[in-house]
Amino acid sequence: MDKGYIHVYTGNGKGKTTAAFGLAVRALCAGKKVFVGQFVKDMKYNETKLKDCFENLEVKQFGRGCFIYNKPEEEDIQSAKQGLEECKSILQKGEYDLVILDELNIALYFKLLKVEDVIEVIKSKASHVEVVITGRYAPDELIILADLVTEMKEIKHYYNKGVEAREGIER
Repeated sequence: MDKGYIHVYTGNGKGKTTAAFGLAVRALCAGKKVFVGQFVKDMKYNETKLKDCFENLEVKQFGRGCFIYNKPEEEDIQSAKQGLEECKSILQKGEYDLVILDELNIALYFKLLKVEDVIEVIKSKASHVEVVITGRYAPDELIILADLVTEMKEIKHYYNKGVEAREGIER
């Protein structure tokens, strides 16, 4: 059985979740089974519709999405902790070939979860499971643990000219 590696997609540029879902589609087309746990998010973005197209894909959201401009509430913390517990079970069972922990870095940045708890969960994964962790502000501890780290760097973005998120492109 192949070894599963740990990827981290971080940085302030656009494309972290998009890259992770691109990898998911690649894996699905190769006959692999994929689980996506989205931390913080609760909106039904278009990528969540992929589960209607692929029978080997499960997407689950562990967030309320409403604290980004405010302070996280206890419900946000509990949702993230519940999500991490569910992902821990999924990673340990090894039924999925690829597990994406989308915006997990944001959950860590806002202190919904502890870095040491997340690292313990990642280290407990079945050996063949490939793991992708996305989100800005990846902590050094995760970067050290990872086998592959990609930083998305914003150089120019049309958002700064007032362009809102567009259907099918940013959401």
